[in-house]
Amino acid sequence: MEQPGAGNIVGQDCSFSHEDENETFYLRGLKLAQIKEKGINPYGERFERTHLAEEIKENYEICQGQQVVIAGRLMAKRGHGKATFADLQDLSGRIQIYLRSNEIGEEFYALFGKVDLGDILGVEGSVFKTRLGEVTIAVKSFVILSKCLRTLPEKWHGLKDIELRYRQRYLDLIVNPDVKKTFIIRSKIIQAIRRFLENRGFLEVETPMMHPIPGGAAARPFITHHNTLDIDLYLRIAPELYLKRLLVGGFEKVYEINRNFRNEGISTKHNPEFTMLELYQAYADYADMMNLTEELINTIGQEVLGSAKIDWEDLEINLSPPWKRLSMSEAVKEYTGLDFNEIKSDGEAVRAAEEIGLEVEKPGTWGTTLNQVFEERVESKLIQPTYIIDYPVDISPLAKRKENEPRLTSRFELYILGREIANAFSELNDPIDQRMRFEEQTKKRMAGDDLSHMMDEDYLKALEYGMPPAGGLGIGIDRLVMILTGLNSIRDVILFPILKPKEQVSHENKDL
Repeated sequence: MEQPGAGNIVGQDCSFSHEDENETFYLRGLKLAQIKEKGINPYGERFERTHLAEEIKENYEICQGQQVVIAGRLMAKRGHGKATFADLQDLSGRIQIYLRSNEIGEEFYALFGKVDLGDILGVEGSVFKTRLGEVTIAVKSFVILSKCLRTLPEKWHGLKDIELRYRQRYLDLIVNPDVKKTFIIRSKIIQAIRRFLENRGFLEVETPMMHPIPGGAAARPFITHHNTLDIDLYLRIAPELYLKRLLVGGFEKVYEINRNFRNEGISTKHNPEFTMLELYQAYADYADMMNLTEELINTIGQEVLGSAKIDWEDLEINLSPPWKRLSMSEAVKEYTGLDFNEIKSDGEAVRAAEEIGLEVEKPGTWGTTLNQVFEERVESKLIQPTYIIDYPVDISPLAKRKENEPRLTSRFELYILGREIANAFSELNDPIDQRMRFEEQTKKRMAGDDLSHMMDEDYLKALEYGMPPAGGLGIGIDRLVMILTGLNSIRDVILFPILKPKEQVSHENKDL
């Protein structure tokens, strides 16, 4: 039933739906109307600040007695007759403000009575300390910059629906300082990456996000359609083949911090849209990439976190170089006892894996079976930073073969806390070998493996003009941030992760 006067405030003034007309919303709508009746615009204009909250608190000796101007969201309010204490929060933190009716006037003080938690205010006043020693601003004047019509969560960590934090990330950021800190750290990590690479002569570039042929990774792409050209295009699964075209063109050190899209599963480690750093350096190899990777991540730890050591639950992760290096076959032998260096045939490899309880994916080759044993029995045990090197050629179609062992490539992946963080190669620059690899991938694709690479004739043409020997590296930014911030879910380091529509989740829960 519509409450008296609600149509004017909610329906006409603000155009809100009937579902939103709960009691709190209605009462805040009344206050909004009353403020407007006084000729005050509760959604203000530009506001110039002189300080942030933490600047005042950290520099109290300088700010004491000074007039300051701040702005932020009202997070707490404690009235005492003709005086009120409140907390104002900006990006830097919270600071207490103090209002007295005989200082700001009865009418102005009454206006503050219309202010609710969540409202955004601009405040001017002088800095002092209370008897309890809390830095406070004695308010001389204030202005309402934005009226909050909904109630902020009182105890965010008490909410049982954790997905609500992701669906309404703006609320998560308002009420949870640790979440805001995580994303500030993420931004600083990316800034540190750029500084590191630019100081070493790398050039930041941009490559297409829509590709005529998906390439650079074994992944299922998203497909879109270009109306004017009347062609299907694929959202980028990796920028690799375009960045290596730039090596052909004469750029010798390039990098891109890029968004990639893979139409695959969602988990605590996977989001369909994610951020990668990819870089390529001419005349280098995968050993150079190992040195660069550990130097880069150690530098980020020092600059952003202030330490090369990370506390992760009851573990301490040490990012200081040098990091452990094991070939994939050495790692498998160390953790399972199987010595793939002594195994010569595909059938023998499959039987050996089945003997330790694995159900081998068919058709299993020596290389794919070695990789499966590694992924299922070894990967999760690599806690401290560890390079797994010398990957089978079967699963590395873009990496250069090792001259002394044609079954293997000069490739590594970096693991920390059992998670793959980086992938790097000595890049394959032989166009004949690359064509043969693409042909093998095409056969697998025709046999039903939709993760295998397509034939990319334009990329092969580029290689035929000559690409210098090069090292290439890809680092998953989201997973790196997870490790550096001690978080277990990729959703906690992506501001707006992809989720099922709320209506679909509600329907599924109803069916349970």
